[in-house]
Amino acid sequence: MSDSAALSVADRIAVQDLIARYAWALDTGDVDALVRCFTPDCVVIEEVFEDPDRWEGHAGVRALGEHYRNSPGFPGRQHHVSQSLVESLPSDSNGHRCAVKSFAFVTECRGEPPYTLRFTGYYDDRLVTRNGEWLFHERTIRLWDGPVLARFPGHGTRVPRKRPPELVIQRKS
Repeated sequence: MSDSAALSVADRIAVQDLIARYAWALDTGDVDALVRCFTPDCVVIEEVFEDPDRWEGHAGVRALGEHYRNSPGFPGRQHHVSQSLVESLPSDSNGHRCAVKSFAFVTECRGEPPYTLRFTGYYDDRLVTRNGEWLFHERTIRLWDGPVLARFPGHGTRVPRKRPPELVIQRKS
């Protein structure tokens, strides 16, 4: 087990603020703010649909943010993150590091209630400090299935969802 005591209360609050900034930026279409949540050499992996998506570096995060900002079915979605487990990792020459696992669900708020629950899963993150600020270095987005449920008989296999047409990613050649 990592030495969780190595992270101060201020660090833990800063980690929670980073997670909130990510959700607010994504859900309000603020691509510049989304990019600022990540290190320049980051990677974001969405292990949700048939073929996992991989977004690398600030250019990749910008493309991810632009994709969702321009997806007609995305406005009105809210990413909710809770019950984050934060574990300190050994520091490197650049600063502090930690691993974070968080429950995540996404609602779709359009029209009159009741609203739709679009996603349940979790984030598996690796964060680092750069110039005193916590940033995502790796963010993996997963459904609530597969290995996380492996202790339950008959579970433990990843079952990818079919990508809805409105979320098909148009990659530039």
